[in-house]
Amino acid sequence: MKTKMMLLAMLCATSAGQANAEEYRVEMLNKAADGRVMAFEPAVIRAQPGDTVTFVAKDKGHNSALMKGGAPEGAETWKGKINEEITVTLSKPGVYMYQCAPHVGMGMIGAIVVGEPANLEAVKGIKYPGKSKAAAEKIFAEIESGG
Repeated sequence: MKTKMMLLAMLCATSAGQANAEEYRVEMLNKAADGRVMAFEPAVIRAQPGDTVTFVAKDKGHNSALMKGGAPEGAETWKGKINEEITVTLSKPGVYMYQCAPHVGMGMIGAIVVGEPANLEAVKGIKYPGKSKAAAEKIFAEIESGG
C-alpha cells in the first residue's frame, strides 16, 4: 500500500510539472507592429525549462534556426524549413539566440531566455552580420533590464 501511494505521489508530481509548462508563439513577419522589417514578434521571450515555443511564418520566406553558439552548452539545436511552422521545447536554462537564415543580415534575430541568462556573455560574442548587430544590442539591453 505504501509503495502504491508513493508511486501515485510521484506520478502526480510529474504530471503537475508538465501541466504548468507554458506555450509561446513567435510570428515571423515582413513587418512588425513597431515598424521593424523582417522581424520576429516578440523579439524576446522569457520562459522556463520545459516550455515550448512555436514559430509561425505569418509571411512567406522565413524560418527559425538556432544560431551557431547561440544556446547553453548541451542544449538541442533546431533549424526550421522556410515557410514552415516549427515548435521547440527548451530544457536547459540560458539564452537561446535564433535567426531567420535568409534575413539575418537584415536584423531578423530573436532571443529566448530560459530561467537565468547564464550564458549571456557567450552569446554576446557571436558574430552578428549586418543589421543583426544593432538588433542584438537591443535584445541584450532588454535582457539585461529584466524586461
